[in-house]
Amino acid sequence: MSTAANAVRPEDDKVLGPLLECDRALIAASKKICVLKTIGWPADMEATFLAGYERGNPVLPQPPQRQPDLSQEMETLKAIMARLDRGHPIGNWLFKTTWSYLTAAQMLMGTGTETFTRCSTALYGRPDTIYPSQTSNAVDAANDLLAISDDLVGREGVPPVPADIPAEEFAQRLRERLGPFFDKDKVDVVLNPEMPSKATAGSKSINLRSTALFSALDLEQLTEHEAFVHTATLLNGKHQPYFKALGLGAPRTTRIQEGLATFSEIITGAIDLNRLRRIALRVVMLARALDGADFIEVFRGFLEAGQTPTESYQSAARIFRGGDVRGRICFTKDGAYLEGVMIVYMFIRKVLQVGQADMLPMLFAGRVTTADVITLAPYMQSGLIARAVYVPPWARNTQRVLSLMTFFTAAQRFRLDTVALERFVAYEDELIDESLQTPWQ
Repeated sequence: MSTAANAVRPEDDKVLGPLLECDRALIAASKKICVLKTIGWPADMEATFLAGYERGNPVLPQPPQRQPDLSQEMETLKAIMARLDRGHPIGNWLFKTTWSYLTAAQMLMGTGTETFTRCSTALYGRPDTIYPSQTSNAVDAANDLLAISDDLVGREGVPPVPADIPAEEFAQRLRERLGPFFDKDKVDVVLNPEMPSKATAGSKSINLRSTALFSALDLEQLTEHEAFVHTATLLNGKHQPYFKALGLGAPRTTRIQEGLATFSEIITGAIDLNRLRRIALRVVMLARALDGADFIEVFRGFLEAGQTPTESYQSAARIFRGGDVRGRICFTKDGAYLEGVMIVYMFIRKVLQVGQADMLPMLFAGRVTTADVITLAPYMQSGLIARAVYVPPWARNTQRVLSLMTFFTAAQRFRLDTVALERFVAYEDELIDESLQTPWQ
């Protein structure tokens, strides 16, 4: 902000003041709208289902249907939206963020019904959607990834990464990674035996399932994905001087958050082919569930693709939580990872192409979408939006990102399907034979 003695504080500004009031009201209204906590399945359901599967008689799970009463929060959110001026860039950002919490509240109040999937689709998208200016969808991209990896090494040729590190030892290794990076905040690593997933991230801690075993590669993936993106963006949002809603994990930011976190794994080499296939496979199975496949059919689909029974259960449960295990009513968040990483990839390429590399750190200034980066970036010049405190090492080096993008874009020109391995030998022999046919001068 301006340092002039007569500068008006944002709180006292006729335009910014009401926006800041809406920002605070949104934070208060959003506290009870907790999507994953509301739709999560009890951990003991896994053992029950897998026991039936082992006996050759799997039975559809019967998860509890929670439909919280969020009607008061919804009325508050509607009132906030009515106050916001969408003609102002910050007002429009706040409006869209408020809308996403309103939609999430409607989704949670409609668990198990068509309303749930309709709202989920509005927030996280559908894997079969073809967007304007595009000719394919996320399912197409997922099938391409699976087919390409099959062609490269074959499904049986993707060796599993051994997971043999106990949670306590793994937690200590992770703490050693986090300390030097989060030098202005305390971020702990917490063990929890009741977690349905192996790891989750918050602004104060990375949470690990204490009964799980981890691999050395998990350390790289969790560092880049959970800590350096999810935790970092939450903390950066909390460090914002004025608009604290940047520190909210607003549902509308999920697609870009997961895409950015997955892109971080890819560009740092922290991802492995098994994980990339797992992300793609979830998209394919989500599409099947939306088309009517039930939980058992989706579970078997993951099994047939090479996942273990435990992994297959957990992957299927992610799709059906909050929905209907008989199919069609699903939680579509798992389709957001692949679509999100494609959007982030295209956005970063475009930002570098047009010479606006300074926008890249803005992706980490809080929980934002790519649209937010474009809309809010100008306010970084005035100080109304603060620069990110924590930015992953890869994102600080735009030349590195640019060189990788340039290389992989150019490499796409060369076809692999027309080249056999023996061709490398034949080509070299042909060069020498051709040379021998030419008389020496």
